[in-house]
Amino acid sequence: MTTSPTVAAAPGLWEKHVMALDDVTARLQRITTAFEDASVPYALIGGQAVALWVATKDPAAVRTTKNVDVLLRRDDLPKARAAALGAGFDYFEVVDVGMFLERADPNPRKAVHLVWAGEKVRPENALPSPMIDERAALEPGKQVVSLSALVRMKLTANRDQDRVHLRDMIDVGLIGRDMLAPLPTELATRLDALLTELGR
Repeated sequence: MTTSPTVAAAPGLWEKHVMALDDVTARLQRITTAFEDASVPYALIGGQAVALWVATKDPAAVRTTKNVDVLLRRDDLPKARAAALGAGFDYFEVVDVGMFLERADPNPRKAVHLVWAGEKVRPENALPSPMIDERAALEPGKQVVSLSALVRMKLTANRDQDRVHLRDMIDVGLIGRDMLAPLPTELATRLDALLTELGR
């Protein structure tokens, strides 16, 4: 009696989810290592920065994110491009929005997105992006935008996902009413509403 060859089962939904998270982690590690090795000043921003800050208080409260967003000085772009090229990323720019795409899989959903330090993301924004020196090394090999700068960025963008991130940081005690005073009135009003909503 002959037996049919064993066929490996295709990954299930949970396995695919875990694989996608692993891809994001690998992409984050590759780009930060490339910048560290080439001495390119940078800071992680966006959801990854939120995750790292939240992890300082409660790792169980960390929300996963598929995006990798990085703050760079525009003047450092040539050096950053050379570093990223060596790590398997090609640079593309669309309407002044820069990104590093995986050479092996140039899908914009898997890009490392760039924000220019000291410049407004949108002309109508209340504040420009933080300067590159507004950062902290929360763990070796990963520069992260400072907490106050991250809060300003999230309040400025003010999308649904930004408000979710702010609620996460409020919930673990990273953000309190002491952060209201330095903010412009528009941003302070937004933060005050979130703090009040969460009973803080």
